[in-house]
Amino acid sequence: MHAEKLQAIVLSTIDYGDSDRIVSLFSLEHGRIKAFARGARTSRKRFGASLEAFARIEAQVRVKEGLAGLQQADIVTIYPRIRGDLAAIAHAIYACEAVEALTPEGHPLPRLYRLLCAYLDRLETETAAESDRRFFEINLLNILGYRPSLESCSRCNVTFGAAGALLQENGEPVCRACAATGRPLHASTLKALNACMATGTFGKVVFPAELLAEGGILLDRSIATHAGRRLKSLEFLGQATT
Repeated sequence: MHAEKLQAIVLSTIDYGDSDRIVSLFSLEHGRIKAFARGARTSRKRFGASLEAFARIEAQVRVKEGLAGLQQADIVTIYPRIRGDLAAIAHAIYACEAVEALTPEGHPLPRLYRLLCAYLDRLETETAAESDRRFFEINLLNILGYRPSLESCSRCNVTFGAAGALLQENGEPVCRACAATGRPLHASTLKALNACMATGTFGKVVFPAELLAEGGILLDRSIATHAGRRLKSLEFLGQATT
């Protein structure tokens, strides 16, 4: 079996034994894969600093079902500016965990790969912003087919009007006729989240503070529901941005 050259982002790593690592990669060609990197903790020649979290690399991988074999990795960028800013590090690690938690293994998702690269590029050049995180999240959910219904009630299909919707614990917006309780979602919040999916460019949609907070609750609940858990990096993100 020949090794393939893949474009990939390092999502996470786990030390294995005295010198090896198991690496979770999100690749353009194969989506999310896990690979065994023999000698990764001791071989500067083959790996160097390329297996740091959220590094963008070119990887030589023997791709197979189960655990692939990582033969070599060369750095495209380690995003040095991100690594010098605690808030940017927290946002980058969170984005990688979200991708790892929500994506199927071995399924190419080129749109999502480009979205993650664009978000890391944004964090490298601009101050980490909550609005950019939310832009990333709604597009992540949309690409994966997990987008919450923002135009109409998912239960009865009635279009949300000026009254907005009620947010349920699982991140589902529903109309007031279908739910007796829930957190109010203003129509302007739903409209802003929809606008994020109409443009592929970070920074094009400006969230007023109240809409950002409201939309953030929707996205946090939706991601937790589809991931089956609250993401661990949220605690670090909260500490780094307060």
